Amino acid sequence: MEVSIRLQKIGKITKLSNCFRIVAISKSQSRDSANLEILGHYNPTKKPAELVIRHEKVEKWLKQGARMSDTVKSLVSKDKKAAVPK
Repeated sequence: MEVSIRLQKIGKITKLSNCFRIVAISKSQSRDSANLEILGHYNPTKKPAELVIRHEKVEKWLKQGARMSDTVKSLVSKDKKAAVPK
């Protein structure tokens, strides 16, 4: 089973309330189907945008062969840069 780490839309359907979970999910599943594990969440409607990623869980899935979507890869790198003390 191929596993992908990608965004899963949650909440209302309106454009003003888009919220996303970062999940590990089988590649054959659709975006909104059951996931294997929740790895974090992203809320772009808040100012500033709210981003919570459980990096240890992401690393666990990557070691098992999961692949991140381009969007999740970008969010993870932004979160890692923000966590580095200046």
